[in-house]
Amino acid sequence: MSRWRRLPEEARDLLDFGKMGGLVPVVTQEVHTGEVLMVAFLDPEAWELSLATGYAHYYSRTRRRIWKKGETSGHVQRIVEVRIDCDNDAVLFLVEQEGGTACHTGRRSCFYRTLTPQGLTEEEARLPWRGVSPKDRP
Repeated sequence: MSRWRRLPEEARDLLDFGKMGGLVPVVTQEVHTGEVLMVAFLDPEAWELSLATGYAHYYSRTRRRIWKKGETSGHVQRIVEVRIDCDNDAVLFLVEQEGGTACHTGRRSCFYRTLTPQGLTEEEARLPWRGVSPKDRP
Protein backbone atom coordinates (compact mmCIF):
# COMPACT_ATOMS: atom_id res chain seq x y z
CA MET A 1 0.00 0.00 0.00
CA SER A 2 1.30 3.44 -0.92
CA ARG A 3 1.94 5.92 1.87
CA TRP A 4 0.27 8.49 -0.40
CA ARG A 5 -3.15 6.93 0.28
CA ARG A 6 -3.04 8.68 3.66
CA LEU A 7 -3.16 12.13 2.06
CA PRO A 8 -6.23 14.17 2.87
CA GLU A 9 -9.07 14.09 0.38
CA GLU A 10 -8.37 17.70 -0.61
CA ALA A 11 -5.06 16.60 -2.15
CA ARG A 12 -7.03 15.78 -5.29
CA ASP A 13 -8.06 19.42 -5.61
CA LEU A 14 -4.69 21.04 -4.84
CA LEU A 15 -3.66 21.56 -8.45
CA ASP A 16 -5.10 24.12 -10.85
CA PHE A 17 -5.66 22.12 -14.03
CA GLY A 18 -7.57 24.99 -15.65
CA LYS A 19 -4.62 27.17 -16.63
CA MET A 20 -3.12 24.87 -19.28
CA GLY A 21 -6.14 23.16 -20.74
CA GLY A 22 -6.39 20.42 -18.15
CA LEU A 23 -2.67 19.68 -17.76
CA VAL A 24 -0.03 20.59 -15.18
CA PRO A 25 3.71 20.31 -15.90
CA VAL A 26 5.74 18.05 -13.63
CA VAL A 27 9.52 18.11 -13.25
CA THR A 28 10.91 14.78 -12.11
CA GLN A 29 14.15 14.81 -10.13
CA GLU A 30 16.20 11.94 -8.67
CA VAL A 31 15.98 12.41 -4.92
CA HIS A 32 19.47 11.14 -4.09
CA THR A 33 21.51 12.96 -6.74
CA GLY A 34 19.39 16.02 -7.53
CA GLU A 35 19.57 15.15 -11.22
CA VAL A 36 16.60 16.36 -13.27
CA LEU A 37 15.39 13.27 -15.11
CA MET A 38 12.48 14.54 -17.17
CA VAL A 39 9.60 16.96 -17.62
CA ALA A 40 6.13 15.64 -18.35
CA PHE A 41 2.47 16.49 -17.72
CA LEU A 42 -0.25 15.43 -15.33
CA ASP A 43 -3.96 15.44 -15.86
CA PRO A 44 -6.28 14.89 -12.88
CA GLU A 45 -6.31 11.12 -13.37
CA ALA A 46 -2.50 10.84 -13.61
CA TRP A 47 -2.22 13.01 -10.47
CA GLU A 48 -4.59 10.76 -8.52
CA LEU A 49 -2.94 7.56 -9.76
CA SER A 50 0.49 8.87 -8.76
CA LEU A 51 -0.71 9.69 -5.27
CA ALA A 52 -2.70 6.47 -4.89
CA THR A 53 0.10 4.14 -6.02
CA GLY A 54 3.24 6.03 -5.00
CA TYR A 55 4.62 5.58 -8.54
CA ALA A 56 4.83 8.30 -11.18
CA HIS A 57 2.05 8.34 -13.75
CA TYR A 58 1.92 10.91 -16.51
CA TYR A 59 -0.37 12.07 -19.27
CA SER A 60 1.12 11.55 -22.73
CA ARG A 61 0.13 14.34 -25.08
CA THR A 62 1.30 12.24 -28.04
CA ARG A 63 -0.55 9.06 -27.11
CA ARG A 64 -3.39 10.98 -25.45
CA ARG A 65 -3.51 8.61 -22.52
CA ILE A 66 -2.21 8.01 -19.00
CA TRP A 67 0.94 5.95 -18.65
CA LYS A 68 2.86 4.66 -15.69
CA LYS A 69 6.54 5.49 -16.06
CA GLY A 70 8.30 2.19 -16.74
CA GLU A 71 5.20 0.28 -17.78
CA THR A 72 7.11 -1.24 -20.70
CA SER A 73 10.78 -0.78 -19.67
CA GLY A 74 10.40 -1.68 -16.00
CA HIS A 75 12.29 1.52 -15.09
CA VAL A 76 9.67 2.88 -12.71
CA GLN A 77 9.84 5.99 -10.56
CA ARG A 78 8.93 5.58 -6.90
CA ILE A 79 7.75 8.91 -5.52
CA VAL A 80 9.55 9.96 -2.35
CA GLU A 81 8.25 13.52 -2.09
CA VAL A 82 5.84 15.79 -3.96
CA ARG A 83 6.25 19.55 -4.07
CA ILE A 84 3.71 21.98 -5.49
CA ASP A 85 4.62 25.47 -6.68
CA CYS A 86 3.18 28.68 -5.24
CA ASP A 87 0.48 28.99 -7.93
CA ASN A 88 -0.66 25.35 -7.72
CA ASP A 89 0.04 24.87 -11.43
CA ALA A 90 3.34 22.97 -11.46
CA VAL A 91 4.65 19.94 -9.60
CA LEU A 92 8.03 18.54 -8.63
CA PHE A 93 8.27 14.78 -8.13
CA LEU A 94 11.33 13.71 -6.14
CA VAL A 95 11.73 10.05 -7.07
CA GLU A 96 13.90 7.02 -6.74
CA GLN A 97 14.55 5.95 -10.31
CA GLU A 98 14.32 2.16 -10.34
CA GLY A 99 16.21 0.84 -13.32
CA GLY A 100 18.85 2.72 -15.18
CA THR A 101 16.97 5.12 -17.40
CA ALA A 102 14.26 7.74 -17.33
CA CYS A 103 14.52 8.77 -20.98
CA HIS A 104 12.89 6.89 -23.84
CA THR A 105 16.24 7.16 -25.70
CA GLY A 106 17.82 4.83 -23.15
CA ARG A 107 19.72 7.57 -21.35
CA ARG A 108 19.51 8.18 -17.62
CA SER A 109 18.03 11.67 -18.08
CA CYS A 110 16.14 13.37 -20.88
CA PHE A 111 18.54 16.29 -20.44
CA TYR A 112 21.60 14.70 -22.04
CA ARG A 113 22.24 17.39 -24.67
CA THR A 114 24.21 20.55 -23.98
CA LEU A 115 24.10 23.70 -26.10
CA THR A 116 27.35 25.66 -26.04
CA PRO A 117 28.60 28.52 -28.23
CA GLN A 118 30.38 25.81 -30.27
CA GLY A 119 27.16 23.88 -30.90
CA LEU A 120 25.05 21.06 -29.57
CA THR A 121 26.64 18.04 -27.91
CA GLU A 122 25.01 14.80 -26.89
CA GLU A 123 27.22 13.86 -23.99
CA GLU A 124 25.77 12.69 -20.73
CA ALA A 125 25.78 15.50 -18.21
CA ARG A 126 28.67 15.31 -15.79
CA LEU A 127 27.14 16.83 -12.73
CA PRO A 128 29.67 17.70 -10.05
CA TRP A 129 27.34 16.37 -7.36
CA ARG A 130 26.42 13.05 -8.99
CA GLY A 131 26.49 10.48 -6.21
CA VAL A 132 26.78 13.12 -3.49
CA SER A 133 23.91 13.29 -1.03
CA PRO A 134 22.00 16.63 -1.18
CA LYS A 135 22.85 17.27 2.49
CA ASP A 136 26.57 17.02 1.68
CA ARG A 137 26.53 19.51 -1.21
CA PRO A 138 27.79 23.09 -0.91
